[in-house]
Amino acid sequence: MSKEPLKNYESWSKEELIRRISELERSSPLPIPNGKSLTNKSKRPFDFSRFNKRFIALRFSYLGWNYNGLAIQKEPTPLPTIEQVLIDAMFKCKLIPSKNPSDFKFSRCGRTDKGVSAMNQVVALEVRSNLTVGEQQLKGNDAKELDYINILNSILPSDIKIHTICLRPPKDFDARFSCTSRYYKYIFSKKGLDIELMRQGASNYLGEHDFRNFCKIDGSKQITNYNRSIYRAEISQINDEMYCFELQGSAFLWHQVRNMISILFLIGQKLESPEIIKELTNIDKYPTRPVFEMGNDLPLILYDCKFENDEIEWIKPENNSKNEKTLSSIYANWLEFSLKQQIGKFMFEFFVNDEFNDDINSRRTRVNLGDGKGRIVNDYQPLNKRERLESFEIVNERWLKKPKKKNK
Repeated sequence: MSKEPLKNYESWSKEELIRRISELERSSPLPIPNGKSLTNKSKRPFDFSRFNKRFIALRFSYLGWNYNGLAIQKEPTPLPTIEQVLIDAMFKCKLIPSKNPSDFKFSRCGRTDKGVSAMNQVVALEVRSNLTVGEQQLKGNDAKELDYINILNSILPSDIKIHTICLRPPKDFDARFSCTSRYYKYIFSKKGLDIELMRQGASNYLGEHDFRNFCKIDGSKQITNYNRSIYRAEISQINDEMYCFELQGSAFLWHQVRNMISILFLIGQKLESPEIIKELTNIDKYPTRPVFEMGNDLPLILYDCKFENDEIEWIKPENNSKNEKTLSSIYANWLEFSLKQQIGKFMFEFFVNDEFNDDINSRRTRVNLGDGKGRIVNDYQPLNKRERLESFEIVNERWLKKPKKKNK
């Protein structure tokens, strides 16, 4: 086979060289390493119509400080949301047909804000199943079903993990509306606080009250009834330094828990009386909310979501090698935080002594917000002398009159 003489390209212009390279690429493709073709067979889209579906409920835990809250958002967020990560994992595993919650009957129990954690959050949704509709109703077939917990935990990050599942929720079950109560914990340091006064104040939350002065009013929700029932409100001790505000109720308003602990901090600092809670829930005396800051997000935990005992059968994963990987991941998380806590304590001890006091300058007050920093004010102004926010009627009416964005 005769070889074509080599061309002298030194005298060629840039345009001529480019044209020649294009000709060579079209006529003789470059050899592929290992002889493998780069032409990929187009993957067939996953056909969900070939599989049955089933409605399930999941209970899971998450550490909230790396996330932009629980609920998936329409607009981009600075940090991912818990649901965004969870739904991405489900979609990757081909458990759901799309990332649109309305396509798989999705519901959540207790919505949490940016930075807030949860130990027993609940979601319900429809997922792909290995079993027929008839087989799904028999417990004896559960072992043949997809291992939903371990499948998802193998993909989810170490700070979001599923721990139990209900394969047969009651008919018309909704994670939000079927929930009978939600149980929160707010952890705080006792430093500078009178715990007994806080306990007196917490007891005033018990029962049904109007909590409009303990929430952020959202005009888009058009809420007119701010009555909520509190079943449990107490201060418990965790160890010598740390305490916990335990709160259980039927349902909660936006930022309600963080505003409730904020008022308890004012009581614990003796800046307000325990009776202020009775006054703030008296709408005749406080028809609108005085301006005050809510507690920090980090110490707040949605600890549990309660349902009727006979409604749901929760199943834990078996102790197998797959579950051990999840447990190892959770333990590694705990150990890392424990080590950092101890190292931080060593550093703290180098800078302070036993007589450490925030009130270095007695003419100024550091208002406790649960984050260790608080807010320093020269002169504390009692709540009854502060500026008031607008009523919910005004906020609701303004929202109704506001021009609405048209859906594209």
